[in-house]
Amino acid sequence: MDQFQTINIEQAKELLQQPEVILADTRDSQSFTNEHVEGAFSLNNDTIVEFMNEVEFEQPILVMCYHGISSQNVAQYLINQGYSEVYSVDGGIEAWRRAGFPLTQ
Repeated sequence: MDQFQTINIEQAKELLQQPEVILADTRDSQSFTNEHVEGAFSLNNDTIVEFMNEVEFEQPILVMCYHGISSQNVAQYLINQGYSEVYSVDGGIEAWRRAGFPLTQ
């Protein structure tokens, strides 16, 4: 995979049932603290090194932002760093919320 793929929230929710899948939430820290998908990693400039130290290059990664736009840039960045299976979640956290999927604080 030389480029990330986009998936919808239903596909994302299904993939998240697999324990090896990582969800990277790229929203600002305060938004992440207020609510996020359970188990998500808050990925930002301050945590990128930690993320890269913890996540294997072969692990599937879902990238989520507010609306599914800026997550595409982050997804492509992760592909460029050597991650092999990266997905941008269309609609982001807003679509997740609208679908009634659970969020945690």
